[in-house]
Amino acid sequence: MTPPIAILGAGPSGLTLGRLLELANIPYIIFERDISAASTFTAGGTLDIHADSGQLALQEAGLIDQFKELAREDAPFALADAKGKIHTIFGEDGRTDRPEIDRKDLRALLLSSVPADRVRWGLRAQNVKRDTDGSMSVHFTNGSVELGFSLVVGADGVWSRARPLVTSAKPEYSGMYYLATSIKPDNPYFSSVVSLVGQGNYMALGDGKMVIAMKLGVGSYYIAVGLPLPEKWSTENAALLKDSAALRESLLHDHFVDWPLVHTDLIRNSDGDFYAWPLYSMPSESLSWKTVPGIALIGDAAHLTTPFSGEGVNCAMYDSLQLAQQIIKHGLDDLSGAVSEYERLMFLRAIDVIEKSAKSGKLMLAPDAPQGWLREFAGMDITE
Repeated sequence: MTPPIAILGAGPSGLTLGRLLELANIPYIIFERDISAASTFTAGGTLDIHADSGQLALQEAGLIDQFKELAREDAPFALADAKGKIHTIFGEDGRTDRPEIDRKDLRALLLSSVPADRVRWGLRAQNVKRDTDGSMSVHFTNGSVELGFSLVVGADGVWSRARPLVTSAKPEYSGMYYLATSIKPDNPYFSSVVSLVGQGNYMALGDGKMVIAMKLGVGSYYIAVGLPLPEKWSTENAALLKDSAALRESLLHDHFVDWPLVHTDLIRNSDGDFYAWPLYSMPSESLSWKTVPGIALIGDAAHLTTPFSGEGVNCAMYDSLQLAQQIIKHGLDDLSGAVSEYERLMFLRAIDVIEKSAKSGKLMLAPDAPQGWLREFAGMDITE
């Protein structure tokens, strides 16, 4: 029998919602575009999961103890300027209420918490439709169609196929790219990265650019640069992206020629292929739609934001918690009421996150960063 709820996307928000519905004995099915669990995205770095949002969702999902076994609470975050001067180290004194976990480890934890037959792999949604009987159907790029849902939850990220049913708003390009690669333990430069980054994260800001290094649970380091680039840069430079050596030289000579060795060596000695990630955000004013029966949006599908506040995945998982709570409260006979109440709560949170992230990004990418950011977001008295 067709379950009443379909979830598009097996990312953190979709899987968290699935787990919470599972615990409440509410039938659902998750459709995921990846071919299998083995092919899940592994190019990402780490995520800091906040005590007042992401961890609350994991607590309600009965996964907090397993999360703590995987997460790293002793992961300090050093913030430096373009010249290499470290201005502060957050969490330097030890444990934090924002422990780090690798993206792939969080997804694996959530995926293991739902029955295998609840996830249908290799199905990329093309669009969602309301049928003549009032039920919802999901149409996939392979030509197949799944019918008869009472609620379709869009947890399908940046270019959500469910979003057009509730709003015409589209993600806006931020003007920034992340170009990400790695440094593995067998790299001759590895010990130098350990000395600089340790068990946590390092970020250098200045001249509208950034250099990032993150310790991963597998022992390697995630290395990324943030650069102002044209929106179509990755398409127009597809050949360069496939030639890692040439791309490293381009970054060093075209973008970081005046930066010190402590930063350029991270790029020069990285040993993985590069992943290009253009940063988008939904306009905060778009979060004002009227409830549309049969459709709900969570995570990036609802309120995509740039990563400059660290709230994205936390807000997404908290979406899942609040939507599940409202579905349980209202029951399957009043899913529209559940979605309406969830949206009322979500809009307030998401608008704040989008605006806070935009402000944080502006200060992080200012010519004199990180001083302005430290004054505004860390309350530090920066006089130089």
